[in-house]
Amino acid sequence: MNHSGRTETFGLHRIWLLLFLILPYGLPAQTKTRVDIEQADALLHNELIVADAQRLIGNVRIRNNNIVMWCDSAYYYTNENIVDGFGHVHILKDDTLHLYSDFVNYNANLKWAKAKDHVKLVNKSTTLTTDSLNYDMNRGIGYYDTYGTIVDSTTTLTSKIGEYYVDQDKAYFKTEVKTVTDDYTLESDTLIYEMKTGIASIVGPTNIYNEKNNLYAIDGFYNTKTGKADLFKRPMITSKEQKVTADSIFYDKVSGDGIALGNADIHDIKNKVIVKGNKAIYNDINKTSEVTDSAQFWYYSEQDTLFLHADTLKTIPDSIPDQKLVKAYFHVRFYRADMQGKCDSLVYWSKDSTLQMFKEPVVWSGTNQMTSDYIEMVTRDKENQTVEMKENAFIIAQEDSAKFNQIKGRDMTGFIRRKDLYKIDVDGNGESIYYARDDNGIIGLNKATGSNILIFLKERKVSRIVFVTSPEGRLSPITDIMNEEKTLPGFIWLDAIRPKSYPDIFLKESKPAEKQEENKE
Repeated sequence: MNHSGRTETFGLHRIWLLLFLILPYGLPAQTKTRVDIEQADALLHNELIVADAQRLIGNVRIRNNNIVMWCDSAYYYTNENIVDGFGHVHILKDDTLHLYSDFVNYNANLKWAKAKDHVKLVNKSTTLTTDSLNYDMNRGIGYYDTYGTIVDSTTTLTSKIGEYYVDQDKAYFKTEVKTVTDDYTLESDTLIYEMKTGIASIVGPTNIYNEKNNLYAIDGFYNTKTGKADLFKRPMITSKEQKVTADSIFYDKVSGDGIALGNADIHDIKNKVIVKGNKAIYNDINKTSEVTDSAQFWYYSEQDTLFLHADTLKTIPDSIPDQKLVKAYFHVRFYRADMQGKCDSLVYWSKDSTLQMFKEPVVWSGTNQMTSDYIEMVTRDKENQTVEMKENAFIIAQEDSAKFNQIKGRDMTGFIRRKDLYKIDVDGNGESIYYARDDNGIIGLNKATGSNILIFLKERKVSRIVFVTSPEGRLSPITDIMNEEKTLPGFIWLDAIRPKSYPDIFLKESKPAEKQEENKE
């Protein structure tokens, strides 16, 4: 049999298994060592049957320095210093390592054993079984390529190709690697396993799964005793309800705690929510997460997707079973094709897609801008939404680059149907400015006040205003309108900070010119 080379490279985060071989490269120079035949029922020699061989029959025991062999019968080739043992072969090395098989070819000069049929190698609490094994006794390495099983005190691992390092109590597995325990099943292409620590080094495509979730990685470490994993090169952890992906994942299978670093992606499949960021701390048992560094929240449906960005995102289970509560903190901006917004902090309820916005919130819908101290958006059904604006509510709708319809009040409710704002209910301290039209265009500016006002819009334009209480107002001809009459107190047009596309949620916000002047005063 030809012998070829082997290279082993060890690193903290990578251990490359380059070759699995039957025999090592570069055998040491053969130095003939003494072989003692200590016992046999009969000793025969016949050059006509087997040249240069002694035949040993019955209760054979042979010694070669610190190695003892027992078998039913044997041939000892004196010139080559090789023993072929047959039947109930048992080799003992250093009174600690045991090799059992039906047949063995033992080279006393090389300290090399080739065992076949019902092979078992026992090293303290570790047992290797296979049909064919080559064992280098000088280096303490056993090799197989016809399927084998290695069992220690806690784990059973099988593979097509394997190497077992006796002194290190470590095994290299290649091709069809598998282990099954009460807690999980592991399947891999390439794996390195340390019996003492129970740590499996993943150096090829590997799945570790049970009925709850599946862990996939191509590089990293998994502790079979504690369930902790350090995974690299875009690992993925999936369950029926969630999928976690990142450049690196550090995960505790028992507690469910995980840290995902670099392009982290936590996908809540059931609630159609994706949370992204460069750092995510999560627990897949409690279904909680905290994401920072380029944090994003995506809520998708068949119709569209809401994209949201904040400095920090937290997701926790709602009090309602199988529902999510998402909290966004600092510099919150979101984009959806029909609606955009910004605020300092936000809460999202997955049950009814409710958004609660705090501290200088702004919502844009079509040509309308909505602001107040607090805004709550509620999805009633697939077509209808309401926008609740509490304290200092203000809606601005742009007519053109210089003209704006405006509605102001203590509280307001905006009604949206099929992505269009069609009604506004003003509750308390109502004020309005809107441009009146006829068939020929704008005829003047209508300014009115009333405690409660109902405003109806058609095709995003004011079509009718109903004053619940007696209004005060007047219509000024377009030619008589002074500049100071064109806006209500507190008017600020914030289109410059409006997210107009998905990438805009990441833009750094600058204060509008009107607000900067206001702050100077």
